[in-house]
Amino acid sequence: MIFNRLHAATWGDVGKAKEKGFFDFDLFSWMAWTWQTASFFIFIALCITVMLIWEKYSPGGNPRKGILGLDTTRGDRLFVSLLGSAFIHLAWLGLVGSMLWIATIICVAYFVLVFKYV
Repeated sequence: MIFNRLHAATWGDVGKAKEKGFFDFDLFSWMAWTWQTASFFIFIALCITVMLIWEKYSPGGNPRKGILGLDTTRGDRLFVSLLGSAFIHLAWLGLVGSMLWIATIICVAYFVLVFKYV
């Protein structure tokens, strides 16, 4: 696994030197990186890459008018689904607490509905 030791930053650790690993970069030292955080950014990069390949394979995306009454392209629908998923996760954290896997399943269903009907 890439991440052997994960360090969660606390206020008591501010300014203390820590052992540097191969994947430690000073540019990202201000953020407490966990595997969940890394997987989130990898997922966003993967979505953008898949959309780029899809656009190169089938250009245009044919804007369509969905249930919102707006003309949307694939990129618009991806943006709406990612933004909505962020709000679903935030609402789940605020109302229910942990168990984010359930919120993730809801977001996948939301993603499918957005791409099909919006």
